[in-house]
Amino acid sequence: MFTNTPFRMLQQKKNAIPAASPVMPVPEAPAPESAGSPDEEALRAMMDGAAPIDHRLVRPEPQIAEPRIVDDQEWVIQELDDLVNGRTVFDIADTDEYIEASVQGLDQRIVKKLRRGDYSFQSHLDLHGFTRVEARARVAAFIDDAHRRGLRCVLIVHGRGLGSKDHMPVLKEKLRAWLTRGALGRKVLAFTSARPYDGGTGAVYVLLRG
Repeated sequence: MFTNTPFRMLQQKKNAIPAASPVMPVPEAPAPESAGSPDEEALRAMMDGAAPIDHRLVRPEPQIAEPRIVDDQEWVIQELDDLVNGRTVFDIADTDEYIEASVQGLDQRIVKKLRRGDYSFQSHLDLHGFTRVEARARVAAFIDDAHRRGLRCVLIVHGRGLGSKDHMPVLKEKLRAWLTRGALGRKVLAFTSARPYDGGTGAVYVLLRG
């Protein structure tokens, strides 16, 4: 029979050690509530669903009014009214190919610069394919719009008449009359045939009143 019992002593020491207290789980901290003020809350509610602002600037294209067809009688009345009241008297100097006119008293240095193409035109109108009546309405609308926008120099392409029935520059002759008479004449300071690179004798530079 064994009398040596070492494990009994170990068991007695184990029983003498007090049992450890159970570890209690640490509760998680609650999520912090929004610190926003009532004003901020109201602002967020107002912005809910709002679309972001597009900061790119979109510049609208200028719109020219639809040309109004004016009958011959109205044009004649306008021209007669100008003649009676002495308005828009032009000095005209042209040839079979070249046309030029300026209001009386205009500094001829200005006309010379216009003739040389020193003034950059800011808009242009091409009359190819239009009848005489349509072209006159287009010119009236174009000049009115350019004058309203504050443009000073424009280009009107009238063609040389090579495609017309008699190869005559009908629109060229009419354009000279339209730009020196009536309501249009009161908006024009001068006009000259263009330089070759801008259409030559098939186009005119038009200098508008300010």
